[in-house]
Amino acid sequence: MAGLTLRDVRKTYGGAEVIRGVDLEIAEGEFTVFVGPSGCGKSTLLRMIAGLEEISDGEIEIGGEVVNDVEARDRGVAMVFQSYALYPHMTVAENMGFGLRLAKVPKPERAKAVEEAARILQMEHLLDRRPAQLSGGQRQRVAIGRAITRQPEVFLFDEPLSNLDAALRMDMRMELAALHRDLKATMIYVTHDQVEAMTLADRIVVLDKGVVQQVGSPLDLYDRPVNVFVAGFIGSPRMNLIEVRVDRADAAGAVVSGADLAERAIPGLRVEAGETLTLGIRPHALRAVPDGPLRGTVDLIERLGHETVAGLRLPGGAQVTAALGGRTPLKIGEPATLDFDDEELHVFGPDGEAIRFRD
Repeated sequence: MAGLTLRDVRKTYGGAEVIRGVDLEIAEGEFTVFVGPSGCGKSTLLRMIAGLEEISDGEIEIGGEVVNDVEARDRGVAMVFQSYALYPHMTVAENMGFGLRLAKVPKPERAKAVEEAARILQMEHLLDRRPAQLSGGQRQRVAIGRAITRQPEVFLFDEPLSNLDAALRMDMRMELAALHRDLKATMIYVTHDQVEAMTLADRIVVLDKGVVQQVGSPLDLYDRPVNVFVAGFIGSPRMNLIEVRVDRADAAGAVVSGADLAERAIPGLRVEAGETLTLGIRPHALRAVPDGPLRGTVDLIERLGHETVAGLRLPGGAQVTAALGGRTPLKIGEPATLDFDDEELHVFGPDGEAIRFRD
């Protein structure tokens, strides 16, 4: 195992800078997830760590060694791709041992490494099959097994579950979490799916347009997003964001309102009258009440049994999503009102940065 350090890492294609000065420390044995929308630079950053993309500036250090000029095969990393990248004419055992064969590892050692990886992944009974005889989840396990046989310092995963259906993705997430616990290995995982990030990561790195927006544990990012982008990206259903104006402000707090929110006092908020703010409210923080500051018309109902997800169209045109009790008696087309506790409220300034007004 090895830790990893990125210092002011940059990548430029032509005149476009796609990775813009990333500084990051990943501890030995940590499971770190890079997450962000398509085109944010997360896969590019992973490929730079792997040595599959040259960096334009900065330093990448693995296990205390700067590897900018080290070939990919000599960096002590193993990468698992979205496409599995298996050889169709080879058996599972041959695919898993192929990297060792290229490295001219003796056959008995290769066989031992393959058997151990198969044991860890509980796929000993599949070693004589070919990829065409396997399910999608089994193929992904073969790709992971191939990485395990190399005994790398760092495992790299590039959206490995995106080709699987929802149920299989959930099973594979559990297997990957168990694999990390068993191997105690350093793992870096790229995904656009923030649910994967929340369930797998020790720490999440949120990227947007090549810039790190926030780094922290899943609950840190959920409870204390540093800006509107992170607030809207982390959490499912996503956070509701409502624009308001500060009507009045004094030492006790502020009173805000807007086209989509009736007047509401926010104790402890230190802002200036006339400022435009964004309020962030998690769907699970909303509750249906006879009279509340969010008033609109129900235009979506999803009854999931344990909860009801409702969409409310507000007078100003915004839609808020509320995750309510499973038997909430709302109907499409009817009026409804929602409320929330001040403790559940997030506030963002005109620059989109979070305003901390309570512990």
